[in-house]
Amino acid sequence: MMQITDKLGRPIRDLRISVTDRCNFRCTYCMPKEIFGDDYAFLPKQELLSFEELIRIATQYAKLGVKKIRITGGEPLLRRDLPELIEGLNQIEGIEDIGLTTNGLLLKKHGQALYDAGLRRLNISLDGLDETFENINGRGIKASQILEQIDYAKSVGFDIKVNMVVQKGLNEHQILPMVDYFKNKEITLRFIEFMDVGNDNGWNFDKVITKKEMIAYISKHFDIKPQQPKYFGEVAKYYEHDNGAKLGFITSVSESFCSSCTRVRLSSDGKIFGCLFATDGYDLKAFIRSGVSDDVLKEKLTDLWSHRSDRYSDERTEETVKNRQKKKINMNYIGG
Repeated sequence: MMQITDKLGRPIRDLRISVTDRCNFRCTYCMPKEIFGDDYAFLPKQELLSFEELIRIATQYAKLGVKKIRITGGEPLLRRDLPELIEGLNQIEGIEDIGLTTNGLLLKKHGQALYDAGLRRLNISLDGLDETFENINGRGIKASQILEQIDYAKSVGFDIKVNMVVQKGLNEHQILPMVDYFKNKEITLRFIEFMDVGNDNGWNFDKVITKKEMIAYISKHFDIKPQQPKYFGEVAKYYEHDNGAKLGFITSVSESFCSSCTRVRLSSDGKIFGCLFATDGYDLKAFIRSGVSDDVLKEKLTDLWSHRSDRYSDERTEETVKNRQKKKINMNYIGG
């Protein structure tokens, strides 16, 4: 295996694969129902990369240094026969870890098959325990429904992280209830600073509660201590309760992590992006469907990463949408 770096000296370690742009939720910060209505035209099946194509791409990335793969969407559990992809990815030499990000609603339906295929880690999105969550997800789904799915997934054997996007004025009152609920569940809870993730959501600093503010608030009620990062490029900053339960903070806004970003993103229709906030992606689907060999594919992937210089979160720190009307990619398309 060779190890390549980009223009800023960052190695490639992680591949994020969006397997669908569809979702059964309409979360206000990701796929607001005002934009993604019942008549919204999602990608037709033939525009999605096949499992064979995804495995082929991941195999070449593994040769360049990728060790971790995360399956995202949209809602990845809406992709038919997903366990087949997990099984195929698990057979790639060099891949050490495969995770999946989900809203959790379909875990009872698909969880056992995914576990049997080799999936072991889940990131489950849950933005509160009260009716606020119903309003955020846009479908009236109760938190209790997701908690049942989480308990089921835990019983199957999955290692689970729960992610909460915190928005000032919306769900910050759920921070303490979430900490209290999950600290005895052997489940890592992670708080994500609200960030602008698409064309349809204007950046608003008024909605951001920083890691520093959250820690100060939580520390008044719980005894938590900071932990050292486990590896280069670890996104979350972790803290630990006295019982060993972990809390994570993803500082999307207040402490950007561009300098250690080791992730490459593959969109559901086969475009490669070096950053969640990238404006344009390389059409890898058209490239591989032109009949190129694996060696040529590997050369192209090497070239794309070697020329990567994305550092959008660093650059945006002192800017707002008002003076930067820049086209951005929606999260349901590129994957979170």
